[in-house]
Amino acid sequence: MADLITTATAKDEADRNAPVALLPVGSFEQHGNYLPLATDTIVASVIAQQLAQQYRAFVLPPVTISCSHEHAAWRGTVSISARTLHGVVTDIAESLVASGVGRLVLVSGHGGNYVLGNIAQEASVSGPRIAVFPQGEEWHQARSDAELETDGHEDMHAGELETSILLAFCPEVVRPGNETADWTATDRPHLLTLGIAGYTKTGVIGRPSLGSAAKGAAVVESLVRTFAPVYAILTQQPGSDG
Repeated sequence: MADLITTATAKDEADRNAPVALLPVGSFEQHGNYLPLATDTIVASVIAQQLAQQYRAFVLPPVTISCSHEHAAWRGTVSISARTLHGVVTDIAESLVASGVGRLVLVSGHGGNYVLGNIAQEASVSGPRIAVFPQGEEWHQARSDAELETDGHEDMHAGELETSILLAFCPEVVRPGNETADWTATDRPHLLTLGIAGYTKTGVIGRPSLGSAAKGAAVVESLVRTFAPVYAILTQQPGSDG
């Protein structure tokens, strides 16, 4: 997994002269008994690395702890506040501008980081500067392209999608148990108040038994394709650095 954190030198990045930076934003939270606490960080880092193979982009090291308060019932989960995450990400964006990279993509591996959308909106008032990727439509397209059997609502957490991506790119971190861990909880009206524990005893909401490496590879391949419009928006605007 060491290749998920950039080892580029300053000269490497000067030569690359990328117009866009990619900041993987993950989390450190429970993912059942078979996926690591760092699952969302691994997913975000995998996506960022694959994007950088197709697009000229500067991959940053990931934000590894974020807003996982809905998972607090499980030992091992660690969170920071939304205001802290807002401050960290905006500080990173400002630092990038100072070093000559004026466009940033927040590669989101954790759906609970709602504040990332606010950050992008605030920063882009005067023109596209920050984007969040993937979002709902890109995830939906990726599920379709990879022929996943579940949708994003049914397969909310530690299910078919996340298990597949880790099986494809970091199979060594997936422990036995996903084959028998399916848990259905499609009716979750008070999730923000009750947290995940209000709807699952295992920490899983989804069907991890359906996960496969082939599906995970196809999901990420789809995301690389659907990133093209986001990259174009950020790089084709007047005043951009590309």
